[in-house]
Amino acid sequence: MTVIATNPPPASGCLFVLAAPSGGGKTSLVRELLLREPGMRLSVSYTTRPPRPGEKDGVDYHFVDEARFEALEKAGEFLEHAYVHGNWYATSATWLKQQVAEGHDVLLEIDWQGAAQVRKLIPSAVLIFILPPTLASLKERLERRGQDSKEVIARRMEAAREEMRHCGQFDYVIMNQDFARAVDDLSVIVRAARLTAARQQIRHARLIAALTQPDT
Repeated sequence: MTVIATNPPPASGCLFVLAAPSGGGKTSLVRELLLREPGMRLSVSYTTRPPRPGEKDGVDYHFVDEARFEALEKAGEFLEHAYVHGNWYATSATWLKQQVAEGHDVLLEIDWQGAAQVRKLIPSAVLIFILPPTLASLKERLERRGQDSKEVIARRMEAAREEMRHCGQFDYVIMNQDFARAVDDLSVIVRAARLTAARQQIRHARLIAALTQPDT
């Protein structure tokens, strides 16, 4: 059997947008997915909030002050930006478009507001929302992190209720009750998106043309 090698042409990569309320387990799910799918690139967002313990600049976020953030926004660097929990967050348009154009799959962690902006700009993006099984479990996760005061946790819980009201705007919703099951569900969505007819026709245009051309 002869296999014809194909090189992905521009715009053949998949953009996966993952959102969840604070404490919903999104970071842990992303970490495990990247272990399963080592070829996927993680988009590193910009933020004006200070780093949390253990976070590294350029790895978890690009940490910038408000003046730098505003300058980048005016320069057209951001695909989208949103004000969340008292801080600004944004996605690099330049890096993201380059990665997708080169055929790389990209995972973008974002809130529901940013996801809505991305959907308008990149309709082919796959939007995934992570739900906690109960509000009690969400509050427990926030408290277990030990990073926020009771007042801050209360504000995050109220914001979480608002975020979860928008889960119907996403393509897929995953219930993060059992972590292993949630990771499996996330992997299934990623692999299915890669196998859509439209995307396969782009990725393997030469192979499909060779298979379907009439005999001479």
